[in-house]
Amino acid sequence: MRLLQERAARYYARGARFAKWRAVLRISTDGCPSELSVRENAWGLARYARSVQEQGLVPIVEPEILMDGVHDIETTAAVQEWVLRSVYEALGVNGVFLEGSLLKPSMTLPGMACATPPSPEQAADFTLRTLERTVPAAVPAILFLSGGLSEEEASVYLNAINQSAAAAPWHLGFSYGRALQQSCIKHWAGSDVAAGQQALLARARANGQAACGLYEPGSEPSDGTPLHVANYSY
Repeated sequence: MRLLQERAARYYARGARFAKWRAVLRISTDGCPSELSVRENAWGLARYARSVQEQGLVPIVEPEILMDGVHDIETTAAVQEWVLRSVYEALGVNGVFLEGSLLKPSMTLPGMACATPPSPEQAADFTLRTLERTVPAAVPAILFLSGGLSEEEASVYLNAINQSAAAAPWHLGFSYGRALQQSCIKHWAGSDVAAGQQALLARARANGQAACGLYEPGSEPSDGTPLHVANYSY
């Protein structure tokens, strides 16, 4: 971790204030995730968080449950509760200052190959239940990843979560990649800056409204392209 601390200090001096560490887990019918993988991912996230926090950076903790698989939403909820509980136990053991950290989790959703996709309301209920059971109120914000959801799905699910979360102790926002950029990249196409900007602004408005529970589904343009890629990696 000494190298990470040195790099964090160097980036802080250059103006960085946040760091992110992504730990990926998969649900499968052959026993994944294993107890060892959950424990080691949690410990790695905690050591990273403590290391960068000591250098002045805000650690974004990202335990991602991939959307690949045929499992139902109940299975995802059970695994995600286990993962998040393990992560926050490890963060506590390592003395991470929770008020100076952020969580970037998956929403609680079934595998993409599940025969019964959830309604936005069901996704919101399971996601909030999972977070309420595992994430301390000291954490100031939870910023969801999109994880292969389409642009519109990511906005609609986030909107449903915030409509159901009036008493939540955290800010519930977004930290999307593909679900914020896809239309922008398509309309920009390497040359049309104005079209790319308009597409990006549309999705920014949609997700900004969704973070307040005020998004009207379909009110902002999206190219509608499915964004899930099996076995996706950066």
